[in-house]
Amino acid sequence: MNEILIDKTGQAKVITASDGSLTVTVPIRIKRRGSRKAVALPDGSAMQPRPWDDTPTPIQLALARGHRWLAMVESGEARTLSEVAEREGMDRAYVSRMVSLTTLAPDIVAAILDETLPPEVTLFDLASGTPLLWEEQRAIIDR
Repeated sequence: MNEILIDKTGQAKVITASDGSLTVTVPIRIKRRGSRKAVALPDGSAMQPRPWDDTPTPIQLALARGHRWLAMVESGEARTLSEVAEREGMDRAYVSRMVSLTTLAPDIVAAILDETLPPEVTLFDLASGTPLLWEEQRAIIDR
C-alpha cells in the first residue's frame, strides 16, 4: 500500500510488517516560506536551505536596499535621496519608496524576512503611501 500520511506529532519510527515490508513514520511540520514550503525536522531544528531557497525575495531585497540607502544619507555618504538615486542609477521616487520601508512595524519586517507575509500583500502596498503609524500599517496587511 503506497499511502502517505502526515503525522505532526510523535517520534520517528520504523515498523516491519510480517511480509518484510517497512513502514517509516516521520512526524513533520511544513512551514510556508513565501510561495515555497519547507519541512521542519522533528526535533524542531531547521533544515539547511537548498541553494535556490536562500535567494532573497523581491520584498526582502527592497527592504535591504531601503535600509542601505537610508544609512548612506544618515552617515553623510550621500547628502540627499536624490544623490543616492543618481549614484545607484535609479529613479528618485523609487529610492524614496524603498526608504519608506524602513518605517515599517517590527512585526511586519519580521514577516517579510520570515516570508510569512500574506501573499496578497505586495511591495507596492507597503512602499506606496505607507502610513507612519504601525497600527495603520497592520490594517493594510489585515485587509
